[in-house]
Amino acid sequence: MQIEGADQAQQSDRGQFIRSLRSVRRFAPTPIPEDVLRQVLDVGRWTGSAKNTQPWQVVVVRDRDRLRQLAEYGAFASHLAGAAVALVLVMDDDNRRLDEGRLAQNFMLAAWAYGIGSCIATMQPETNVERARRLLGIPTERGVRTVLALGYPADPRALRLELSGVEPGRKPMAEFLHWETYSG
Repeated sequence: MQIEGADQAQQSDRGQFIRSLRSVRRFAPTPIPEDVLRQVLDVGRWTGSAKNTQPWQVVVVRDRDRLRQLAEYGAFASHLAGAAVALVLVMDDDNRRLDEGRLAQNFMLAAWAYGIGSCIATMQPETNVERARRLLGIPTERGVRTVLALGYPADPRALRLELSGVEPGRKPMAEFLHWETYSG
């Protein structure tokens, strides 16, 4: 699709930004400026949802003790302890997973546009979900599963996948894509 006024190089650059997003689990002690954080939050506010129901609210956590406590509430959540900010996605209920994922991805991309790294943490098992609810005063009928750690990457190595044991890159297109029917 040709975007009016944009040449091929500009279109390629747009895709490269999205492809450059990485999960960051080690953060610098640098605080996120209030105006930048508000810009990131505003982008998230504009995330699309099913029938524009906007089934979410967000708890912004900057308190070091709360961040450390949240880091204990998920099997892979330890990176929350070192984050500058955590965004706790509070859903209307636990049946909004697609909308929850859309919101998380938009926050992550918005943060990355400002050079801020991010990583998802999932609150689990259910006893930890309850602990997170109590810590943050979230009503029991609300869904609380996803927390995003935000912060500036600790150093360039914090962006390198091979250091985390994760294989870099993606499957070839031929292994990813099927046209018209699934061909195995």
